[in-house]
Amino acid sequence: MMGTFGGALEARQIDASNGKLTADVTGEVETEDGVLVIRRIHVAMQLAASPEFREIVDRVHGFYAMNCPLYRTLYKAIQLTSSCALIIAPAP
Repeated sequence: MMGTFGGALEARQIDASNGKLTADVTGEVETEDGVLVIRRIHVAMQLAASPEFREIVDRVHGFYAMNCPLYRTLYKAIQLTSSCALIIAPAP
């Protein structure tokens, strides 16, 4: 999911390379008939960028998932969510 989001940002001239876009992924597991089953996954992304990009980042975050192969493969089977926090990058 992070790769698809980063690619969509790059297509809009927002640099998501070289560690500017990172993610922490959390999964929630439950037991079903004695078997561990992944029920929920949350991808919490952080993007180091200028605050001027906030509107574009939010817009891209609103639609990127349905263009992500991983999301499209799994979203009917388990709950997949994501968020993106903008970390204000220092001026170059």
